[in-house]
Order: sequence, then structure tokens, then C-alpha cells
Amino acid sequence: MIDYDEARDYDASRGGEPRARAAADAVELLLPQGPCVILDIACGTGIVTRRLLRSERAVVGVDRSPGMLSLAGQRVPGGVVRGDATRLPFVSNGVDAVVIVWLLHLLPDPASVLAEAARVLRPGGVLITTVDKDDAYFVEDSDIAQVTVDLRRQYAPRVPDHSARVLSWAAELGLGLEGQMVFPGTGQGRSPRRWREGIEAGHIPWCTHASPDQVTEVCRRFAALPNQDAARPDPLYRLIALKA
Repeated sequence: MIDYDEARDYDASRGGEPRARAAADAVELLLPQGPCVILDIACGTGIVTRRLLRSERAVVGVDRSPGMLSLAGQRVPGGVVRGDATRLPFVSNGVDAVVIVWLLHLLPDPASVLAEAARVLRPGGVLITTVDKDDAYFVEDSDIAQVTVDLRRQYAPRVPDHSARVLSWAAELGLGLEGQMVFPGTGQGRSPRRWREGIEAGHIPWCTHASPDQVTEVCRRFAALPNQDAARPDPLYRLIALKA
């Protein structure tokens, strides 16, 4: 569980205000227009949640981390609740939109969270979530994509937020694809050296299931790329909107 001190540094390590602004702008284009009630699941520090506030809306953030909520409460006064995404403290059919940004990829079983989100949605409501987070950095035909493609393909069946899996679960819950958007992780492009260091430190999910020989080989290929300290293009994150 993230404490207050960790939460204070959380945003800066994940793109800060520029990424939050891009995410909120993309979410905004998928939200219902006019008066509505929005639930932001796993709102974290509230850095995106506060950008969804409008005079005609009620916006509530929920998170299980007291450290995160201590900051979110400062950004969205009176608008945050402590709760578990698999057991939301909200009535059924009570909100017009549910937002889930950068959560599903962290979960061993996103299906239970999607089921809870569907439960609290009113008929005609919309669930907006990020998907395919691991693929965000890999622009087609980039040198980073070419170096990593084999390992990422092997890992793909394990990806919790793979869009095909999310859409399949959504269909079982009566939710259909309504729209989608992409937005940039401004300033988050990584250099080959940073990728290699992340792999060696065990921070890259699609390498944690690889054999030592595979990890050694992909690190060798990263080390062979030119411009070792030049950041590659910013990641492009994907949002989908699912309508009840």
C-alpha cells in the first residue's frame, strides 16, 4: 500500500502534469455531455480526476491507498472515497460514467473490476479505460519495437489489459465498444540505455517471464542500437469507451 511520502513522488515519476492533462483531455472526448455522475476508479493522487470536474458534473474518485487519497482529497475536496475496485462502495446503476486509467494492466484478474464497473453503471452509461499499456512505447517499425517484438509476442497472452481480452469480458457484461482515443505520454520516451537498465533491474513485465538467455540477448540488442542516450518517441496510450 502506497503511503503519503511515496504518493508525493508518484506523479513526477509517471509523466506528471503533462501526461495527466493529455489523459484527461482524451477521457473528456469520450464522456457523456451535460449533467452526469462520474466515478474515477483507482484515482490515485487525483491528478486526472480534478481535470474532469465541471459545474454540471458530480465526480467521485475511489482508491484503496490512504497515501494516494490524502493527495487526491486536496485536489478534489469532498470528492474521494476509500474503496476496493472489486467491491465498490456504490449502489448499482448509480453513475453515468466510470473512468479507469492505468489500472487493468496491474491486476491479475481485471474481469472482476470490469464486472464491478458494469454493476454501478446506469443503462446507457459508459466505461472508459486504458488498454494495451505495454504496447504504448512500441511505435510500429521503430528500432525499439524491432528489438523487443519476439519477447513481447510471447508475453502477449499474459497481458491483463490486452484490448481483445477486455472487449471479450465487456461483451459478457453487456458492454459494447462505443469509441476510442489515443494520447501521448509527453516526455516519457525512453532511450536504449534506459530500456536495458530497466530490463536488468527486472522492471519490464514482458521480460520477467523470459529465460535468462532471452533477457541477455534482448539486452545485447539494445546495447547495439545507435544513440544510446537519445529518447525514442513518446508512448501513445490507448483508451476505449464501452457503452452499457
